[in-house]
Parts: sequence; structure tokens; C-alpha cells
Amino acid sequence: MEAAGTLERGLAVLRVLADDPGRPMAATDLVRATGLARSAVDRVLATLTHLGYLRLDGREVRLAPRLMELGEAYLAGGGLRDALSPPAARLAEELDESVSLAVPDGEGVRFIAQFTRRRTMSVAFRVGDLLPAGRCAAGLALLDPAAPWAVDDQLVEPGLVAVAVPVRDPDGRAVGAVSVVSHTSRHTADGLRAHALPRLRATVTEMETALARPPLSAARDDGSGGGVDRSRVAKQELGAGYLQSLARGLAVMVALGRPGGATLADASRATGQPRATVRRAVQALERLGYVAARGTRFVLLPKVLELGYAHLSGLPFRAVVQPHLNDLVARVHESASVAVLSGEDIVYLARRPTRRIMSVDITVGTRFPAYATSMGRVLLADLPEERLDAIAVKPLSSHTIATTAELKTVVRQVAADGYALVDQELEEGVRSLAVPIRDGSGRVVAAVNVATHASRATPADLVRDILPELRETAARMAADLASVHGPAWNGDLREVVRLGR
Repeated sequence: MEAAGTLERGLAVLRVLADDPGRPMAATDLVRATGLARSAVDRVLATLTHLGYLRLDGREVRLAPRLMELGEAYLAGGGLRDALSPPAARLAEELDESVSLAVPDGEGVRFIAQFTRRRTMSVAFRVGDLLPAGRCAAGLALLDPAAPWAVDDQLVEPGLVAVAVPVRDPDGRAVGAVSVVSHTSRHTADGLRAHALPRLRATVTEMETALARPPLSAARDDGSGGGVDRSRVAKQELGAGYLQSLARGLAVMVALGRPGGATLADASRATGQPRATVRRAVQALERLGYVAARGTRFVLLPKVLELGYAHLSGLPFRAVVQPHLNDLVARVHESASVAVLSGEDIVYLARRPTRRIMSVDITVGTRFPAYATSMGRVLLADLPEERLDAIAVKPLSSHTIATTAELKTVVRQVAADGYALVDQELEEGVRSLAVPIRDGSGRVVAAVNVATHASRATPADLVRDILPELRETAARMAADLASVHGPAWNGDLREVVRLGR
């Protein structure tokens, strides 16, 4: 491993971490697993942490949601997920069964989309998971090119049954498979085939029609200039501890994630890197099985999803926001929380308290009236004003607003300011400041706050010292939530609250 290039060494570290993401791992563990020198591991970790792909939690190293941009580059560039997902989602709804999309990857099949049904016994496959081709319906359908369909009768796991049909491109190649998956408590294998196969075949015909449409044209230089090689600035700032060639190679990987792939010139323009630098990165990625040539273009392969995508795509809400709460509390030395709206209340989904003799005592799952809390007012500010008319306001302290009309006035101001400050309205002595967490469409999906005792900070102190930190934290949370749930994630908040995730 020491003889490998810097990009190969960085990807080796990511693979080790992705192989067992639930296991706490320190730099010394990575040295043993990769065979790299400790100094090389330290530099790789420093670079990947700077890129946002890893988080350092004390001595332990963890995958960070931004790493998903590598897998997203493959999924977006491959075109299959985006083309086939709408009919697959409709199929799951019509059959009331889980539906999966998978593509061949070496001797296995890798899942690129899942549409599951919410049941006590539910399918646990994740996008990015790899299964042996001979032990699942999708793999069996792809192993035999002449097979019109395939059935898995509890090959993967006792109780699990599935039926799959291959999806062919305009040249007749089986490029993927769509599976309907159920449990023996609902169907036998033959019963599932009878129930699902007619509609499954019709859906595959619809999918193949979509694949036959002309693909999006590959990007061309529009004269507006290329990308910026951000690694140059980082190298100047961080010095010898920053591996510029690793950062550049990963940027090239992301740049190849476009429909039809990218030429070396395309990737050079997109990354701001010299063409020779791009060529070396592409050659390394080809050797490792992450990239393949298609004429003069290079495309990402499903193997890219092995770099932590399955683990990260399954992260629950709380696991995404909690590290950012921890960082916020370490900077401001006050308790911080994240909450969502549930009816007329807020529900705390994540929290990091401070250690003080006098502190705000709240736990995950606590509910408070939204109208009397800073996070509640941030969340109410995103609702139509007529929704506020139904809220019954009653005093909780001597400072609480007294009427619904006052609430509407306050909420309008919160919407204009972009933050809410509540001064002892929920409880005497408690001040809190909150900002919204928005999805890619701008919808408020949650709120994050800092709470303190009135004796420690005036309202002006909170706005001056805490508000910039809160806004930065909310932006980082939003970016990670978008990485995990997609840029248009609107948060199925009722499900989040129900499951306490």
C-alpha cells in the first residue's frame, strides 16, 4: 500500500472505514488495516476531514454525510436511478410491496434505489448495498440474459421472497433489474410472482421506453470559464499535512458524474485542474475499478457506492444533526437542541447539554407549546398565517405573550428576522435563541437553538455572540441532511417524531 499513489491510499482508508462503519476506529486501527505508515494515515485523515468526508470525534474517525457526494456522482451520472425511479415508486404504491432497483457490479448486484413499505417486518436493504448475484432475485435475473424473470424463495434470508425482471437498454443489454420484495407472512414465492409479475412486466416496459429516449446531451464548454481548483488554497493554508493530489483526485471523481460521462477536457474544466493531473487521477480510478472508459469519455461505475454510501444513506435524522450540536456546544459553552413541529407543540429530537450547576433540564422527546419557545416560533413562521388562528395562547410565565394576535405579530417578525429570541416566556430565567434548518426548496424542516440562564447572557449578548454560530451550524446541518435525504428533502417529520429518530 505504501507504494500506491496518494489517491489510492486515501481511497484505501475510506474503504476500511466503510467496511465496518459502526465500529469505532482510530488512526492506529487504520494503520494496521491498510499497511500504511502512521504519518501517511494522519495526512489522509487530515485531508479527508478538511474536505468534510470524515469527522474526528476525539481519537475516533467516522464517515461524514458529505462523503455521499461521491456516490451521488455515480447515481446522477449513470442515469438509471433518475430514469427508473418514478415508475418503480408507482409500482411499490400499486402493489403495496417494497420495490428495489439494482445494477450488476462484479459478481454481485448493487442497489441504486429503494421504495419500501412501512411495516413491522420491512426490507432492510439500503442504497449502495452489494449482494451476491446468485442469491437474490435481481442477481438471478441478470445472470441469465435470456431469463424473462427470476424468483428468490428465501435465498438471501429466511422469510424473504422476491421476484425480479431485467431492464434492458436500447441495445438489448440487461443494465439493471427491478425487484418486488415481500415476506412469507404476506406471500409465498409463487403467490408473490402471481401477484406482482404482470404489473412488474408492464413497469419494466415503461422503464425501457424511458431508457430509449435520447439521453441528456453531455456538457460542453459554454465559454463561462471552468471550475476552481480549491485544493491550491487549502494546500497553502494547511501545508504539508494536506494531500493536494488526494483532494484533486476526489474532485475528478465527482466531475465524472454527469450523464454520458466526461472527457478529460470536461473534467479539467470542471475542476480547474491541468489536463495531465486529471489524466493521472482517472488512470488511478480505472485501476481501482471506480471508472471505465466509454470511447473518449469516462464514466463512474457502481463500485463507487462502496465508499460508505449505504451506511450514510441510512443515517436517521438525529445521527445527522447530533455531531453539529456537539460542535456548537463546544464553541458557545451553552446547551443546544434541535426540534421539529408536532401539531401545536415542538418535540426535541436531539440535544447536547452543558455541564453546569445551573442548567436547562430538557431531554430528547420533551414537548413544549410552540408559541412560547424560540424553536417553535421559527417553525410557526413557516406556516400559513391562518394556521396560527387555531393556537390557544395561555401564559406560562409573567413574560409570556397573552393573545393569538400578539403571537401572529411576533411570528411575522421572526419570519422577517430569520431568527427567534424568547426571553423567559416558557420559564422564568430561561432565554433561548433559534434559527431554522431548511431543505433545498427553502422549507423549514426543523430548528436549532441555544438556551441559557438569563443571568449569563442578555438578549443582545445572544444576538451578537450566538446568532452567527447558530446560523453556521444550521447551514451545516442542512447540507448534511441534503446529502443524506436529497436536496429537496422535506423531512417526513411525522415519521421522525413517531420513531423518535
